[in-house]
Amino acid sequence: MLFSDRQLAQRLERTEASANAQFVEARARLFPESQAQWIEVAGAYAMYDGAESFLTQTFGLGLFGEVEDADLSALEAFFKQRNAPVYHEVSPLADAGLLPLLTRRGYQPLEFTSVLYQPLALTDRETAPPNSRLTTRLVEAEEKDLWARTSARGWHTEHPDMADFLLEFGQISAQTPGASPFLAELDGHPIAAGGLFLHDGVALLAGASTVPEGRRQGAQQALLDARLSYAAEQGCSLAMMGALPGSQSQRNAEKQGFRIAYTRIKWQLA
Repeated sequence: MLFSDRQLAQRLERTEASANAQFVEARARLFPESQAQWIEVAGAYAMYDGAESFLTQTFGLGLFGEVEDADLSALEAFFKQRNAPVYHEVSPLADAGLLPLLTRRGYQPLEFTSVLYQPLALTDRETAPPNSRLTTRLVEAEEKDLWARTSARGWHTEHPDMADFLLEFGQISAQTPGASPFLAELDGHPIAAGGLFLHDGVALLAGASTVPEGRRQGAQQALLDARLSYAAEQGCSLAMMGALPGSQSQRNAEKQGFRIAYTRIKWQLA
């Protein structure tokens, strides 16, 4: 049994941080003008992926050692030099001295994220009866743009003003080292895309989306089963994902055997 303790939190946070660091490096390689970069300070990974990117923040702050004023000053300078807001997403299992330090420096809580996890084994995956018209697979190297376009179309209805950003984000995600992008196809036509990142025995499930005409066909369930089975086959012993507390995404994850490890708070420098 895995308990929700600091050791588990370190594994989960380092996996997400590593996935984001690889993404930032991929953006810097594909779009040098973006000046995307990441650094490590006091065990935390600080990402700059553009001033408006949700990846521009720190991960793991306070989980790998005590954080001092000088550490926060260095992190704040990293973001301010790039005209980016300063965000830290903090686990409740972080060092107890971090919260008073944040409030003393003028930080305010902004939002919550539920971090969920599930132990993996090759023998305990139970899959729902598949839609006979539906198949899932890991994409080939030459299909990464197809994956990005499918993913962007799925997210477009929720974010209609972000079409270009979503397509570019998907293109970078598909070409990030360590990423394993999956497609779901209905009668051979792609209708859903889901991301997967493997790091040190942990599988991070990235957001999955379904194109409007492909919904209610079981694609999300099929993608979840396919990614978890693949992760177990690759030797992963743990899967993780993040969700808004109380959201449908969290409920769906819990129905599939995920448990809440903890709820993070994102802190913003006022």
